Amino acid sequence: MLQNRLGKELLIFDGAMGTQLQNAGLSAGDIPEELNIDRPDLLRSIHKNYLKAGADFITTNTFGCNRLKMEEAKYEAKDMLLAAVENARVARTEAGREDDSYIVLDIGPIGQLLEPMGTLTFDEAYDIILEQVETVKDQVDLVLFETMSDLYEVKAGVLAVKEHTDLPVFVTMTFEQNGRTLSGNDPETFINVAEGLGVDALGVNCSLGPDELKPIIDEILEKASIPVMLQPNAGLPCLEHGETHYHVTPEEYVESMKDYMARGAAIVGGCCGTTPEFIGKLAEAAPKAVAERTVEKKTRVSSQTQTVTFGDHVIVCGERLNPTGKKKMKKALLEERYDELVVEAVKQVEAGAEVLDVNVGLPGIDEPETMKRVVRLLQEVVTLPLQIDSSEADAIENACRYYNGKPLINSVNGKDEVMEKIFPIAKKYGCLLYTSPSPRDCS
Repeated sequence: MLQNRLGKELLIFDGAMGTQLQNAGLSAGDIPEELNIDRPDLLRSIHKNYLKAGADFITTNTFGCNRLKMEEAKYEAKDMLLAAVENARVARTEAGREDDSYIVLDIGPIGQLLEPMGTLTFDEAYDIILEQVETVKDQVDLVLFETMSDLYEVKAGVLAVKEHTDLPVFVTMTFEQNGRTLSGNDPETFINVAEGLGVDALGVNCSLGPDELKPIIDEILEKASIPVMLQPNAGLPCLEHGETHYHVTPEEYVESMKDYMARGAAIVGGCCGTTPEFIGKLAEAAPKAVAERTVEKKTRVSSQTQTVTFGDHVIVCGERLNPTGKKKMKKALLEERYDELVVEAVKQVEAGAEVLDVNVGLPGIDEPETMKRVVRLLQEVVTLPLQIDSSEADAIENACRYYNGKPLINSVNGKDEVMEKIFPIAKKYGCLLYTSPSPRDCS
């Protein structure tokens, strides 16, 4: 069983799928997922080659297989998903690896930006990913979200899997040379949010080679308390004669990866430019057991792009987003003029607040819906983490679900009826709970 091996045995992922398909004749503009039906023997051969090289996981050829990206495909996304999983199943059987290898449902970015950067809503993203998961959930061993650049999309995906399956979830994000994803997520924030959501492994893939990713990998190995997964590219991509090439050799790649394995990486494989040869040499060099890591436990709260750590200094919390005793704010809430809250939030940021408390409790309003709308609006404007302050469990859950980050829940007392309502919410969404005398991590 995977859970019995995860974090104990050093496990080997496969390498690039796209590189293998391109070598087999896939051209720019072609839809790779169509090959699941058109060329099943090719896909099965690729999977078998990775398994024979020593991979413990084979990733389905479904990176872009959602209904948005597949609108122009000649087959339905559902049919290509089913064919992809069947190809992996047949390959595993023919390789004689049914008992010790795993079929991974591969899910890449949806292809449209979520709000506020784009027009796709959180719920729409959730539904798109759920369609993929529901189609093959009984035929795969785990779900991998890879090459992700937006934590909000990651959150939608993880919730879609966890609310409808018992499958393990791995997440790898792709970071630029500035140490952040295209959406501005940094490694610390990624770790804090992903661990809070209960993913089983996290790490980095694509964009850069193992050496270029070193600062990011170092931070992940230092701060992640769950198994770390690494799938770099075979170096930096180079465009030559209109084609992308990678110039790191299998030997060079493995030499760079040895250091990460020695420092506690739990799952290693490859991304663009890597081949069965890379994976074979990686498997040969890999120790059997995961090296121990010492991780300093910290209590952290995060927005999409900013993390605040408790315990290092006194944290200043802005408390003025609260209608109590404020006629102007009460009137604004009743009239659904949320710009008043935004203006006040900006003032508190400028005054030095590090966390913003949000309270919209007021007779005569739909507090759960108002909280949802206010939280979504505030996170478009300010980058500080939010503290959710409400006596209504439904309002707290709405805020936690649609919050892009890891929030703090305020005003949780020791009454049984309160704990029975709030603790499951905090656990599900990986929130912090503010209890006397200090915040507590419920993830």
